[in-house]
Amino acid sequence: MNQQGHASAPAYGPPQSGYGQYHAPYGPQYQQAPQGIHNGPPQQGYGGPPPVSASGAMKPGMGPPPPMDPSAPPPGPQTGYNQFSQGDVQNGPSGQRSTRRPPISQAFIPPGGASPPPMQPYQQPAYQNAGPPLSNQQPAYQNAGPPLTHQQQPAYQNAGPPPTAHQPAYQNTGPPPNVHQPAYQNAGPPLSTHQQQPPYQNAGPPTGPQQLTNQAGAQPPPTSLGGQQQYGGPSLPMAGAHGLPPMPPTGPTGAIPGMQPQGGPGPGQHGYPPQQNGAYGGQPRAPQPGYHGSYPAQQPNFGPAPHGSGPQQPPGPRRLDPDSIPSPIQVIEDDRMQRSNDPYITSVRGQVPPLVTTDFLVKDQGNASPRFIRCTSYNLPCTSEMAKQSQVPLAAIIKPLATLPVEETPPYIVDHGETGPVRCNRCKAYICPNMQFIEGGRRFQCGFCNCVTEVPQHYFQHLDHTGRRVDHWDRPELSLGSYEFIATVDYCKENKPPNPPAFIFMIDVSYNAIKSGLVSLVCEELKTLVNHLPREGQMEQSALRVGFVTYNKTLHFYNLKASLAQPQMMVVSDVADVFVPLLDGFLVNAVESRPVIESLLEQIPEMFADTRETETVFVPVIQAGMESLKAAECAGKLFVFHTSLPIAEAPGKLKNRDDRKLVNTDKEKTLFQAQSNIYHSLAKDCVAAGCCVDLFLFPNQFVDVATLGLVTLQTGGSIYKYNYFQSNSDGERFLNDLRRDVQKTIGFDAVMRVRTSTGVRATDFFGAIYMSNTTDVELAAIDCDKAVTVEIKHDDKLNEETGAFLQCALLYTSVSGQRRLRVHNLALNCCNQMSDMYRNCETDSMINYFAKATFRAVAHNPTKTVRESLVNQCAQVLSCYRKNCASPSSAGQLILPECMKLLPVYLNCVLKCEVLLGGADIATDDRAYLQQLLLSADNTQSAAFFYPRLLPLELDVASEELPVSVRCSEERLQDGGLYILENGLSLFLWVGISVPHDLLKALFNVDTFGQIDGEMTMLPVLDNPFNKRVRDMIDSIRAERPRYMKLMVVKQRDKMELLFKHLLVEDKSLNGGATYVDFLCHMHKEIRQLLS
Repeated sequence: MNQQGHASAPAYGPPQSGYGQYHAPYGPQYQQAPQGIHNGPPQQGYGGPPPVSASGAMKPGMGPPPPMDPSAPPPGPQTGYNQFSQGDVQNGPSGQRSTRRPPISQAFIPPGGASPPPMQPYQQPAYQNAGPPLSNQQPAYQNAGPPLTHQQQPAYQNAGPPPTAHQPAYQNTGPPPNVHQPAYQNAGPPLSTHQQQPPYQNAGPPTGPQQLTNQAGAQPPPTSLGGQQQYGGPSLPMAGAHGLPPMPPTGPTGAIPGMQPQGGPGPGQHGYPPQQNGAYGGQPRAPQPGYHGSYPAQQPNFGPAPHGSGPQQPPGPRRLDPDSIPSPIQVIEDDRMQRSNDPYITSVRGQVPPLVTTDFLVKDQGNASPRFIRCTSYNLPCTSEMAKQSQVPLAAIIKPLATLPVEETPPYIVDHGETGPVRCNRCKAYICPNMQFIEGGRRFQCGFCNCVTEVPQHYFQHLDHTGRRVDHWDRPELSLGSYEFIATVDYCKENKPPNPPAFIFMIDVSYNAIKSGLVSLVCEELKTLVNHLPREGQMEQSALRVGFVTYNKTLHFYNLKASLAQPQMMVVSDVADVFVPLLDGFLVNAVESRPVIESLLEQIPEMFADTRETETVFVPVIQAGMESLKAAECAGKLFVFHTSLPIAEAPGKLKNRDDRKLVNTDKEKTLFQAQSNIYHSLAKDCVAAGCCVDLFLFPNQFVDVATLGLVTLQTGGSIYKYNYFQSNSDGERFLNDLRRDVQKTIGFDAVMRVRTSTGVRATDFFGAIYMSNTTDVELAAIDCDKAVTVEIKHDDKLNEETGAFLQCALLYTSVSGQRRLRVHNLALNCCNQMSDMYRNCETDSMINYFAKATFRAVAHNPTKTVRESLVNQCAQVLSCYRKNCASPSSAGQLILPECMKLLPVYLNCVLKCEVLLGGADIATDDRAYLQQLLLSADNTQSAAFFYPRLLPLELDVASEELPVSVRCSEERLQDGGLYILENGLSLFLWVGISVPHDLLKALFNVDTFGQIDGEMTMLPVLDNPFNKRVRDMIDSIRAERPRYMKLMVVKQRDKMELLFKHLLVEDKSLNGGATYVDFLCHMHKEIRQLLS
């Protein structure tokens, strides 16, 4: 298929964690540092502390390299996106104007919301190449000074929580004495009343065009090292590390002084020019926030001058300097600077998109936007042998209904008439840009299976002189990567069009739900919410119908017929054999029955105000909702508000099995399995009926999330959990979650199939899905936040010239009741050279795949086995690169591929996650909750969760951009600083003990540190620029995430700081997870063992 840019404008109509107890490798006696850390494309690397290189390493007696000119001007700032310019980013040919991007996420306009701006005339896109220019320079960045001695662990190293904070989770049925006491003390993201949480839309606002550079004051002092580096135990011999010079300030080229270029490229490879990696010479740690003087054209800061370098620790043995190893922050900032200003044009096959943390706009020109599909590698190995040797996972993370920014056009809707979409006769792939028309346009050759198919008469069109149809640009399915077909009755159940879907709200009215204020809160909110149900395009009102059920040990249905003056209640007490007591009047139009619905919602809290019933049922509730949808012959969603373990006599009755003695035993896997098979069969029945379950849990003790959440997970639903819920402190978070959950984009009764070119096939699927066979992913519903990760394996050879194609087709029912097919296409390159594959991988996608594969495996294997298997696979990935792609060098050097240089730090974060690393203080429910949450996460969610964002609050109050993040380590914190830390579920504001009084007054309206209220969940609204800027920042961060994050204010040295420190993922975790430095040493040891 011709891959060139578009030649005219389409005339489309409007769119219709951790490593537990590292006894051996991580004890002090094993603190070996790699002799050099090299990251780079196939021959580029960062040499760590002792430089060792085949040709460019520093030898004994060599003098220091000439220092780079510190006075050279840094690169000037680049223009950011203008908040108010609409831009011209549309699907189709590239326009002539440059595009601008607003600094914060915008709301999504659903298809049909507005006509797109007119297409621009053809202009050959300037953005054609898929990677950086080739060169044969190959730097080997080698640290010019010994590591500083500084703190490596949080203050509480291995001791677990201090006595004041040692209350384990969920000991009794009542809330803890202090509502702000965490539900478990060291787990993160903390899932107590303070956390689980909304909406995120894009990968985040840009943090500005500034280039990170080093401050002269932040360099290590000159030190001399005799032959080898000193550690607390035996160390590896260091080659040629004699008399290393001090590090002068980094010059404007970004190369780090004292680091010599390595020898030329390895055999059969191209070289890359040096990357700008200033941070490896030392991201400033003492004067961190604000980066005074570091940025070109930086505005004055509203904040204190740096003082105090954070919590101190007595000097320990010299170890690997964290600033000499790859920094996630530097990689993120480099990508933002290089790739946020130009639109990402999808006309080039196999190009790697910007990182998920970069704010960019997409122009669809034949391949699906990375918002819909991202891959672990954009250059697939041609043979299975090559894939097995590298162990790089081949997978796609697909988010079929992803929300797009307002500047991007939603997928166009195409109607092929009564005969339905044109498809390949053999493999049934849908017509797409990867089909080649032949014989004057009378036939087309399938890009997936090469079969030739007759073009239907009504679809025929002549070809132009290039062999392309003359209506190419008028048809989205021929020129775009993503589009929708209107499905015919052949794609409907029983060959008849579906009825509009329904929402059923099922409210627990037991004693706990009434006492906590939950029932009153839900009923009050639903009065408004039923008037804002999702609708499509220009529809005046939603087509969705609504129904209500309340329950404790029995079920209560309500007749809400519009003709009734008052709602009628019908009780079903036989929960062993649930039936629906009424058909007409249960599911109603929310507008027509509004007075009756409001009357019901006012009466429910009063009816059950004096209840003493503490027991609840669960399975009969889901069965009742499912049977109601079946009786109405429609798909739909159940919103279940549930408070306790279902112990009443009924199908699905559960017992308390919260046994933390099973942690780190072979029986630990049972904690992630459902207690009863009835939950599996219930989930299967729900999927068949198109009944999705969203579960809002409000537990005061163990509620068995692993079992209850199974129905949610397998029906494509969402699970939310609010420990020790109190309406006054947790209501805001719950209501924001509920509003977004009800209103977000959703498709019902869905089936997804992934087709691939001959030579590879989709073999495994991870997500909130159900599969009754090996090819069809069944979803009772799928929403804009859900991603399905698809593993791809070889079954034959691929061709380097033709590449490989992937097509995801999602058949679903829209909220208006229309059956549709959404199609996403992606073309990938294929390679015979290992180096080409390693050059085109995406670490965020690899981590998403690894996390989902291991999180699913913990239900069937001991967690220790799962962790070891994950480390082993990643060591094989990196050792294969070292063996086949890197230039010859000393075995003491750790050499990482450029695009995988963050794999070790992110992998360590996965291993330290509570799912893989339990402990006596981590609630079983919290582990199961995180497991289910992350199984359906996309790259943006998983990246934010595993490596949280730590933002210093020394702000330029005139700027609307978020400040540049700092690395997630306690040593980056200053006593005089304020920091925001968030991971998509938790949001902390950390206050240093020495914050100036004027800042405390401006932000909290208090005079001293001791007066700050640690219980607050909202900042006071004060009339000063700093207070307003911080509140706007928090709102901006919340807008990026799919769950609302409740603010927790953490004072330095307060007991709540344990929860905060758990998210500082580069440090040692309380449950035994390794520091980034230690884990990197361990990975290096594993790689050396594999190579030897």
